[in-house]
Amino acid sequence: MGTWQLVAVGLVMLLGLLGVLVPGVPGQAIVWAAVLWWSLEAPTSLAWGILIGATAMLLLNQALKPLLPSRRRHESGAPSRTLLVGGVAGIVGFFLVPVLGGIAGFVGGIYGMERTRLGSHRGGWASTRTVMRAVGLPVLVELFACLLVAGAWLGAVLWG
Repeated sequence: MGTWQLVAVGLVMLLGLLGVLVPGVPGQAIVWAAVLWWSLEAPTSLAWGILIGATAMLLLNQALKPLLPSRRRHESGAPSRTLLVGGVAGIVGFFLVPVLGGIAGFVGGIYGMERTRLGSHRGGWASTRTVMRAVGLPVLVELFACLLVAGAWLGAVLWG
């Protein structure tokens, strides 16, 4: 697979990761489709293994979705950009500090936005807890599953 095709697959995957943060956009399906595209263009055993792992991970995420609270952003009182900033911080954190940086970046981004919005440390933490209970946990779980798939793909591309 050529360099430009890999870049295109990576951009589609990034679009899927950002799509997880936007209600109504099938971010998981976009991430999975990017892995499928890559595995069909580079049919190696590693590529097929990544596709099988991605499929299992995203199906497990879909099975766990009903067990998590539903996304009730309006109940949290936080603006949409709070989740967007938290999600982008989670994506960046995942790749800066592999795996655990995604969780820390997501929660830290939400806290930073809420502290800026409310103007106090105590109010920022209280609002962060409210946002995480109302909408953050389901978004974090879905984003984390997609980040694990993206990380596996990137690892296979760079070191495989």
